[in-house]
Amino acid sequence: MSTQGVTLGHGADCSVAGGYAPSSLEEFDGCHHLDRHVPERTCVGCRGKAPRHRLVRVVVSTDNGLTVDSTATAPGRGAWIHPDENCLNQAIKKRAFARALRIDGPCDGETIRAQVVCLARHG
Repeated sequence: MSTQGVTLGHGADCSVAGGYAPSSLEEFDGCHHLDRHVPERTCVGCRGKAPRHRLVRVVVSTDNGLTVDSTATAPGRGAWIHPDENCLNQAIKKRAFARALRIDGPCDGETIRAQVVCLARHG
């Protein structure tokens, strides 16, 4: 084992060369990290990263149109966007939905505008 590592409870070892190395032992609570991992996604409109719970997932519906996946559990590929009209406008202008969802041909982002604007106003 590396002498540079920090030995945690239960015989686990976080070596500096092999991965995460804490700056101090205060970052650990026993053998668990104090900070929980928060999944991040990238907005297809502004390309900014945000926690998953702050973005809206858009998927291709059965009729090949776009729909907002309010539960973020629909099967298949999804595209994430801030619930903001500016991000939606940028995504439509850059044709980001077709690229992110791997759709051949044009993709009408206007079909989800009302849902995204509603989410932007009411959260």
